[in-house]
Amino acid sequence: MGTDVQIVVIKCKAAVAWEVKKPMVIEQIEVAPPKAHEVRIKIVATGICRSDDHVLSGAFAMPLPMVLGHEAAGVVESVGEGVTCVKPGDHVIPLFVPQCGNCSSCRSTKGNLCSQNDLSEGSGLMPDGTSRFTCKGKNLHHFISTSTFTEYTVVHETSVVKIDASAPLEKVCLIGCGFSTGYGAAVQTAKVERGTTCAVFGLGGVGLSAVMGCKSVGASRIFGVDINKSKFPKAKELGATDCVNPLDYKKPINEVLFDLTDGEGVDYSFEVIGRTDTMTAALASCHQNYGTSVIVGVPPSASEIAFDPMLLFTGRTWKGSVFGGWKSKDSVPKLVSDFIGKKFVLDPLITHTLPFEKINEGFELLRSGKSIRTVLTF
Repeated sequence: MGTDVQIVVIKCKAAVAWEVKKPMVIEQIEVAPPKAHEVRIKIVATGICRSDDHVLSGAFAMPLPMVLGHEAAGVVESVGEGVTCVKPGDHVIPLFVPQCGNCSSCRSTKGNLCSQNDLSEGSGLMPDGTSRFTCKGKNLHHFISTSTFTEYTVVHETSVVKIDASAPLEKVCLIGCGFSTGYGAAVQTAKVERGTTCAVFGLGGVGLSAVMGCKSVGASRIFGVDINKSKFPKAKELGATDCVNPLDYKKPINEVLFDLTDGEGVDYSFEVIGRTDTMTAALASCHQNYGTSVIVGVPPSASEIAFDPMLLFTGRTWKGSVFGGWKSKDSVPKLVSDFIGKKFVLDPLITHTLPFEKINEGFELLRSGKSIRTVLTF
């Protein structure tokens, strides 16, 4: 921007999470100008993800008050000193997994969880240890390098990427989290092959994206597992060959899946819920020797898992996946271009579009199981 343009504090609307188990409150907040290597973004559309709800429920421990939201798309409003990757007017997606390019994960061909991330620490601050948001004289915390439930946000330049300006922001915002996380878990983390069998536990937005990933590489059978059978028609539309409700069986779900695969188990299973009991069930559902199970759902903060180590001794692989294993800055623009090129669809995932002010209604739709993705527009 240079020093010739005066960048000022912006007053705007944001949804503030003041305390757990309480609805967010739409407040007027102040958003400070971007410091060196920071970018201020006008948010155009933001999706409601279960991980935001996990903070509100207390399952995903984060410091409050906080501006939540991490799946979004917008337009650069201003940039701090030294920013070269984007300029005002660029269409962008904020990245909850940054890509600094210098840490060991960024340098490794196998890694994607940049050391600049705030997922593990949960400091709720910018990289310099401060906040750009204030409300009623109080500092508000940032959420995982993004904070998108606000008309304007500030992110570090490692946490934002420019995308093709022709992409519809109210759709490609899903590439900022839900779609990329599920699709990548299948194609990037598990590297599912043609002709294999897969099981996806949890058929929300991320789970359905995992189903789409399995289908895209030619998996021969894809089991969708959910206790809410109203999720099944959409799962089938997106590629699930079989839908299974664990509540319909007396046996544990892993035994059911073994029965349905001639006693073999699936080649790949995905836990896309964030519950420890379904994580072990998904592990036990895959082939005892060459099966791979991937944890995609955010685990509750204070949880531990007890499981029979024989499940792993026989040869199974158990792994996690953050943001679908994608290096964020490298992959997000490519995924947006693939969407423009009709390589995958996003419309079936977006069941509701609401004005930003109705954010709490959007969360109710999620909790009641009535929505897949609600996109909020400003």
